[in-house]
Amino acid sequence: MSTTGKIRIAVAQTEVTTDPAANGAAIRAAMREAADLGARLVHLAEGGLSGYAGAAKPYYAGWRIDWAPVTEELHRTMALAAELGVWVVVGGNHRLSGDHRPHNSLWVINDRGELADRYDKRLLSHAEITGFYTPGDHACTFQVDGFRFGCLVCIEVNFPELWMEQRSLGVDCVLFSTFSEDPIFEVIARGHAAVNGFWVSIALPAECAPARPSAVVGPHGYLLQHARPNGPDVICVDLDRGDPALDIALNKARPWRDTARAGDIYAAGRVSDPRSTDRTGV
Repeated sequence: MSTTGKIRIAVAQTEVTTDPAANGAAIRAAMREAADLGARLVHLAEGGLSGYAGAAKPYYAGWRIDWAPVTEELHRTMALAAELGVWVVVGGNHRLSGDHRPHNSLWVINDRGELADRYDKRLLSHAEITGFYTPGDHACTFQVDGFRFGCLVCIEVNFPELWMEQRSLGVDCVLFSTFSEDPIFEVIARGHAAVNGFWVSIALPAECAPARPSAVVGPHGYLLQHARPNGPDVICVDLDRGDPALDIALNKARPWRDTARAGDIYAAGRVSDPRSTDRTGV
């Protein structure tokens, strides 16, 4: 458990293909680089390990996929997480039983190389729900070195209730994985960060980076660091509760908004006054 109020996370912007072996090799190279830079957690894109149906619909149509390489690369990634002593959050297609479509998931691997949890994307796109994926049904949070992390995926950026749920669960940093070239996603994520007072890590594949590279946003809504826009990259950012630039966001705005939402201060401050109740008077 960290006593410094600080944790270093890495966002790994890797190339994502339909070949799990190529994806896995890129992920593990990025993990090694992140560990060398002192990261305790490595965050990767939607579909980062298996590939993603949204970007390769013809390939995934009908799901006639050999799942063995996906499982093999996941196990290799888990083994390296244990070797390096880092947490890893990586996207992939999670196979279900029988004819059920897979989940569009984020695997949460702890620093002992174990699957600690899995987030299954809940609010799917029209194409996903009608042809490719089964929706999930749960939120996912976990703790590393005194910081609580939560997971959201791609178009879930458009649903404020999911981000407010993260705040209610005490999340310090949302790990937002996507496979989108829409630059407005970053704008919206920055708004969620500022409104809720938490960090947001945005991980996307290298092929989407020219439109909007991976990034980390502070609890004040400002960008802390961008990955490069023209290829694979690994960026590291310290989430630092003691950063003076974040004092208002973390220590004033966030707790005040909790007090405001509870409503007691407003109930106590209301008065019985005819000039208040008469809303048509001058």
